[in-house]
Amino acid sequence: MAELTGVNPITLRAWERRYGLLKPQRTPTGHRLYSAAHVELIRRVVMLTEQGIPIGRVREALGAAAAKAASTTDPWSDPIERMAAAIARLDEEELDHLYDEALAVHPVELVTRRLLMPLLARLGERWTKVPGAIAEEHFFAAYVRSKLGARMLARMRYAAGPRIVAACCPGEHHEIGLMLFALEARAVGLRVVLLGADTPLEEVAIAARRGRCDAVVLSCSVDPSPGIFDKRLPALVLDAGVPVFVGGGAAYRNRLAIAATGAVALLGEMEHAVRLIDVSLAKKKSR
Repeated sequence: MAELTGVNPITLRAWERRYGLLKPQRTPTGHRLYSAAHVELIRRVVMLTEQGIPIGRVREALGAAAAKAASTTDPWSDPIERMAAAIARLDEEELDHLYDEALAVHPVELVTRRLLMPLLARLGERWTKVPGAIAEEHFFAAYVRSKLGARMLARMRYAAGPRIVAACCPGEHHEIGLMLFALEARAVGLRVVLLGADTPLEEVAIAARRGRCDAVVLSCSVDPSPGIFDKRLPALVLDAGVPVFVGGGAAYRNRLAIAATGAVALLGEMEHAVRLIDVSLAKKKSR
């Protein structure tokens, strides 16, 4: 947690014991267990102290901010609803208009996190429940893919960090989340070799070796078929010879099984996952 946030362990313990700002869970042996929400909370505490608020008053400031947020309408709810309606009509012209409208006000990274990703999550939830939802998801995925392509090429020009091979697990056809991960990773200088949807894990291992990659990242939003996590993932960890990370909804649901293979389940927000990978590889390189 100290490496992820830049706050030293002594300070983190003081914020927990003296000021009650953090409440991590504890293992039976006493180790602290932090979540992605703790990462965000610590960053907010740092921001408030940098603004001149004494640490003793930070808890009060956080409570006031939470109350204000609860009483304020989410500024992204209206754009999300309007884009969802455009997607339902398969109206690319209106989709373009709304996307450009958002980009005129907000940076592209924020638009991606607060607009595109929630829309993808909504469409994914409707996938098997609503007639026409599959067509909607395919339509929007093609639209997002066209928008992300140019950005990904531009980011490749200055990425010079560790090389990562990224792929969707076998049976996983939702590759937009993987593309968004690639953009986040390239934004911090990681070089990403993108293999795309429904990739056999044996092929991922070959690509990692041939590409001399420093890590493997798998995306898995739907639970894979039997044998993937208990047999083929351990084989990938062994064959690739580099750290293996697994993200997506299925990674959270199967986090214990993933950990048992020697791989790392990426939990929480995508930016936190990218930061964890970046820190882990930097730490490994320094040894």
